[in-house]
Amino acid sequence: MKVAHNFNAGPCVLPKPAIESAIEAIRNFDNTGIGILEISHRTPGWERIMIETEQLWRDLLHISDDYAVIFLGGGASTQFYQVAANLMNHKAAYLQTGVWAKKAIKEAKLYGEVAVVASSEDKNYSYIPKGYEIPKDADYLHITTNNTIYGTELHTDIDCPIPLVADMSSDIMSRPVDVNKYAVIYGGAQKNVGPAGVAFVIVRKDILGKVERVLPTMVDYRTHIGSEPKNNSMFNTPPVFPIFMMHETLKWIKDMGGVEVMHRRNVEKATLLYNEIDRNKLFVGTANKEDRSIMNVCFVMNEAYKDKEAEFLEFAKSQGMVGIKGHRSVGGFRASIYNACPLESVEALVACMQEFEQKVG
Repeated sequence: MKVAHNFNAGPCVLPKPAIESAIEAIRNFDNTGIGILEISHRTPGWERIMIETEQLWRDLLHISDDYAVIFLGGGASTQFYQVAANLMNHKAAYLQTGVWAKKAIKEAKLYGEVAVVASSEDKNYSYIPKGYEIPKDADYLHITTNNTIYGTELHTDIDCPIPLVADMSSDIMSRPVDVNKYAVIYGGAQKNVGPAGVAFVIVRKDILGKVERVLPTMVDYRTHIGSEPKNNSMFNTPPVFPIFMMHETLKWIKDMGGVEVMHRRNVEKATLLYNEIDRNKLFVGTANKEDRSIMNVCFVMNEAYKDKEAEFLEFAKSQGMVGIKGHRSVGGFRASIYNACPLESVEALVACMQEFEQKVG
C-alpha cells in the first residue's frame, strides 16, 4: 500500500498510538468485555478516564485550580455564542483575523455591542493586526490565535487589560501557553487533541455568574462544573468516544515530552516547508512572514506558473499527498502540519515540490 501523507486541516492526522488504543477500546474497554461505543458513561472505568483527561490538560498546560476544564458537545462554533452568553453584559471587543473570528463576532452581536478593535480583512487576512487599542469598558477581548484558512498565527500570549478569551482550536498544545493570561480558552478538538465531536473549555471560575441575563441550563458554564472532578462535564451524557481519543492523544503528547517538545518539532517542520516555499521558483507564501502559522502552511503558485496549479495538485496526489488543496477563499495549497504530522511527511512534501520544479523545468 502506498504511503499517505495526511495534511488535512481537520479532522486531521492523529497519533498512531492513540488510534491503536481506540481500536482496542472499541472491542473491549477497560477489560469490561464491552466496547467504548457501548458503555455507560457512569461506568467507574469511564469516570476514571474523565478525571485523567482533565488532569492531563492541567499537567500539560500547568492549569491551576482557579480554572475549570470542561468538555462539551457542539464544537468551537457553539462556543462563539456560549462565551458571549456567559461573559458579555453590554460590550465585548474582538480582533478579526479570519472567517472564524468573523463568525464569532456575528454570534456575539446577539448579546450586546461588539467593538472590532482591528481587522486584517482588507488584505484577505494575510497578517495579524498590531498596535490596536483595547477598550477598557469592554467585558472581554476575544482573539483567534491561529487561522487555519489563511495560515496566520499569534505566536505569543498577549498582555490584555481586560479578560482575554481565545479560540485556540487549531494551535492548542502546539506551544507552551501561559493560561493565567486568559479568562477563557476554548476550541474544537479536531486538530491537535482528538477527533471531531467534542470541544474543550478552560475557564477561570471567578468570572462566571456575573451577567445580568438568565442563561439556559446547558449554556451556563457553571452547569458543567461539578463539585468534585468526577462530576465535571457529566451533567448530560458526554461525547464518550471523542473524549477517549482526547485522553489517548494527550497521553501521547505527555509521553513525547509535552508541549515544549511539540513546539520544537512543529517549528522544525514549519521551517523546513517555508524554506522550500521561499526557495522554489514555482511557489509563494500567502501570509506575512512574521505572522506565518506553524500549524497551517498556506501557499500559491507563483504568478508565472499559475496554469500549473491543477497539474501540481494531481502530481502531489500521485505522490501520496492528501489534503493540500487550499481553502476556496484563498486558493492554492495548504499543508496542515499539526502535532501528529511526522517530519517525514513534510520531507516528502518538500521532495514532491522539488521534483515538480524539475519536471516543469
